[in-house]
Amino acid sequence: MTLRALLFDLDGTLAETESHGHRPAYNDAFRELGLRFRWSERLYKRLLERPSGKDRLHHYLQRYDPELGAHVDAVSESEEAWVDHVHALKSQHFNRRLEEGQVPLRPGVARLLREASDAGLRLAVVSNASIRSIKPFLKHGLGKELSRRVSLVVGGESGFARKPAPDLYCHAISKLKLLHYECIAIEDSAMGLAAARGAGIPTVITLNAETLSQDFLGAALVLNHLGEPQQPAAVLTGHMDEPCLTLKTLRRIAQQAAPRL
Repeated sequence: MTLRALLFDLDGTLAETESHGHRPAYNDAFRELGLRFRWSERLYKRLLERPSGKDRLHHYLQRYDPELGAHVDAVSESEEAWVDHVHALKSQHFNRRLEEGQVPLRPGVARLLREASDAGLRLAVVSNASIRSIKPFLKHGLGKELSRRVSLVVGGESGFARKPAPDLYCHAISKLKLLHYECIAIEDSAMGLAAARGAGIPTVITLNAETLSQDFLGAALVLNHLGEPQQPAAVLTGHMDEPCLTLKTLRRIAQQAAPRL
């Protein structure tokens, strides 16, 4: 069987958006609003168990009961409106960080995107993030040359259940008009793995600081990153044919996942 597409998660997979972008952007928003609390790395790792930024804000309010100061009346009147306001402000700070180049791509990402695109594979981004959040990343994070190679973007507000449900991946392979075993998903979290595997798509995991301790049972390959020729990837689970992830390994994974005829 032929590998025809790579489906990439965004946050934590294509770039270190959580540690370099989203978490500091939330703290920038809290600071701008005069709020005294900040989200630490340890707390944010727990909040990432929630599938979206707004879910994290709601959960933080309800679970941790933070000191809101002058904002307490606004939250009491409409928690939803307050969360929308904070999230919009966070998005502005996140976009600024992208524009300033503070959210770098992870090792091997640009190389693999070019290699796959040049070989005729289709590239997709499948993320719980909204399209409104994804577009600035495509423009400033990936850049014009790489983003032109992406043929499909599926965001979390597409009318389908977010990861860990398989719906976004099922929608992506339907739009690409491909079979699940003609694709490979590249993810960074147990939530993303559950979503891709639920859609029947073999999955490669690239760990990051937020997902190191998660369970990746069922992943075809678990790496610390995608690797570069001069920056080899460490293999935690599975087998890789070269020092960095290339189409040779990915085609082998797809072939092993294809149904036996």
